[in-house]
Amino acid sequence: MVNRKEPVPPAEVEAALKDLPGWKLQNGLVTVYKTSTAAEALALIAAIGQIAEEQNHHPDLDWRYNRVFLRYVSHDAGGQVTQRDLAAAASVSEAASATGALAEPGRYPGAEGP
Repeated sequence: MVNRKEPVPPAEVEAALKDLPGWKLQNGLVTVYKTSTAAEALALIAAIGQIAEEQNHHPDLDWRYNRVFLRYVSHDAGGQVTQRDLAAAASVSEAASATGALAEPGRYPGAEGP
């Protein structure tokens, strides 16, 4: 059985990103979702909150009008990416797709944060 709290080796994270095209590796798994309106961004944030509660794994999140900045990293694993992060990113990708949000991972700011 895989320990979901153990860090995933970088090569495996890179391979997993092939199934998460809206995400990139940058001090964790990061992305930005763009919605049509601020209200749609808030609806996406609510969906992300529900996912976080269900999975008991919460992202770093920042909201700017119609954009939602997300970062998943496991602080209890030394700031590394774990299976929990990959699973959460996949769930959020599904929720974002259902709301029509557009992933713009290249818009995620540098290491200083959003």
